[in-house]
Amino acid sequence: MGSFSSSDLAHIESQLEATDQLLDRNYPGDDGSRQPIHTVYIPADRFTPTFVADWGAQALATAEAHGGLEKLGRLLGQEPDLAAAVASRVASKLAAEPIEDLRLDFEDGYGDRGDEVEDADAVAAAKAVATAVAAGTAPPFIGIRFKCFEAPTRARGLKTLDLFVSTLAQAGELPAGLILTLPKVTTVAQVQAMDFAVSRLEEVHGLPAGRLRFEVQVETPQLIIGADGTSPVAQLPHVVPGRISALHYGTYDYSASLGISAEYQSMEHPVADFAKEVMQLAVAGTGIRLSDGSTNIIPVGDGVEDAWKLHGRLVRRSLKNGYYQGWDLHAAQLPSRFSASYAFYREGLPAAALRLRNYVERTEGGVMDEPATARALAGFVLRGVQCGAVGTDEVKALAGVELSQLTALAHPRLAQPTSH
Repeated sequence: MGSFSSSDLAHIESQLEATDQLLDRNYPGDDGSRQPIHTVYIPADRFTPTFVADWGAQALATAEAHGGLEKLGRLLGQEPDLAAAVASRVASKLAAEPIEDLRLDFEDGYGDRGDEVEDADAVAAAKAVATAVAAGTAPPFIGIRFKCFEAPTRARGLKTLDLFVSTLAQAGELPAGLILTLPKVTTVAQVQAMDFAVSRLEEVHGLPAGRLRFEVQVETPQLIIGADGTSPVAQLPHVVPGRISALHYGTYDYSASLGISAEYQSMEHPVADFAKEVMQLAVAGTGIRLSDGSTNIIPVGDGVEDAWKLHGRLVRRSLKNGYYQGWDLHAAQLPSRFSASYAFYREGLPAAALRLRNYVERTEGGVMDEPATARALAGFVLRGVQCGAVGTDEVKALAGVELSQLTALAHPRLAQPTSH
């Protein structure tokens, strides 16, 4: 006979009802969709329907001009066999999908060109995006970064957002991979204002509630530690649940805000690591993705190889630290982005696949993995598949699982009905 009466159990259920609701609503976990491994930023008026293919051709040409993609792989520390396997996949990637996520920038990369010019450019950008999506030349993810919600630029940012989204809506169905980026956030109230703005756009254009999600750029120290000593960034997922798709770290604005001299501003500076660790804690379990920032050391002129080595090392460092996305600023950064990323996933595949196979088949090995670790292993392999680093045939051969099973292992909650 048990010690707890039915009234005891009912009391415990009542005590934990709010906790259950919080976990279901605010901590749904990752939704299992693809996350791009990078975001490319360009001034908004530079986008054309052939832009992505043009950048891919430039990236390949730069690699070939400096000895080819295998040489690049060796430059990044890859063994010859790995460099060869990576190079062939990177070549295919640069030909077929050189940009995974593209942001047409109306903020720092665009500047202040006057209202009349920006109005026209916002409409033109939306029309160009619609044309590219219809033609199949757009990247899987595409959108705009508009000016921030600080007082001097707020009205301008809202108008650009309105013109861009409204023009897209009038052109037909919104792109599946549409992304909106809110920069230079300093307070929770700015994110709540953005939530209101996109909610109104959904109402005006007859869009489903929640259709317009947005990214928040973490570029100010006030978002990491607020005036009251709390962390505003940790509040964001809970004041607008389900609305924020990602947090993006802004390397240079954040570093400059803390007085770091230009020479030492970097994705790997200690102040950057602290901010990014806070961001990781803030969104753990919420389903909000993370992106690292950029390096402004560009592979051009006499410094191509040194810039590639730096970029490749920073990309790998981000991946090791759990930041699976970053920014690229120039076509010549694409080869090192994909080479470093593909090597990361291919190097880790054999061990991860073996541990997954042992877990699925309940085979005892040198490592006894728990379900949480199995999810991480499956998530690692799935990311490698989604970005093109490894093939589903390789996963099947090494881990003994199909793509559907791999996805279920990585995101088990997706296959389970909610209990509340």
